[in-house]
Amino acid sequence: MSKPSVLIIEDEAPILEVLSYNLQKQGFEVYTATDGQTGLQQARTVLPDLVVLDLMIPVIEGLEVCRQLRSDPRTQAIRILMLTAKGEEADEVLGFNMGADDYVTKPFRLKPLIERIKVQLRRPAASRGSSDVVSVDGVEMNRLEHTASLHGQELPLTPTEFRLLWTIARQPGRTFNRYELMDSARGTDANSLERTIDVHIRSLRKKLGKREDLIETVRGIGYRFRSQRAATGVSQ
Repeated sequence: MSKPSVLIIEDEAPILEVLSYNLQKQGFEVYTATDGQTGLQQARTVLPDLVVLDLMIPVIEGLEVCRQLRSDPRTQAIRILMLTAKGEEADEVLGFNMGADDYVTKPFRLKPLIERIKVQLRRPAASRGSSDVVSVDGVEMNRLEHTASLHGQELPLTPTEFRLLWTIARQPGRTFNRYELMDSARGTDANSLERTIDVHIRSLRKKLGKREDLIETVRGIGYRFRSQRAATGVSQ
């Protein structure tokens, strides 16, 4: 059985060395690059399972690397975890608009980062295109454009609210526990998020207005998207 492969595109030598060493210890096959151009070449050559991509890298910046990976049929299904010192929501939205699967801000803790890499690799590789669109019970979401609407009316969601709604709406009827929802709301400190998942859900329901019943509480477990119809344009 082949090892899962990770390409790290990072220009800070200490971070690159620490990540590379620890991922190798965890059994990963690791490739590295210190600039965007080299990283793109590596990705197209070795076709890794996942790319850890710093936004602030030389030659070709991280967002452009992400865009090119997603626009190339050979690399568009590679999972991308963005790594950056920036923490503004606008930067996070840009990353997800470009097709990033996860987003981690510096400084980060090593073990949680490696666990998030493992979580991404356990998920089926998404085929891009229809899998980036959800249409169910009047809710329309486009993951690449980062837009959401209800019966044609735009929903003004925060990045965290968008990811939570995306997670449950793409699998109607499935119950998600709070730990799964914490993982889907990546980009936020997990400890603080665990205490505020219910707050985000309440905010989502408020924005759904008369259709707040689409998000159902499963007592003692978590939440699910309640739907009478199967989702379309979704890769299960």
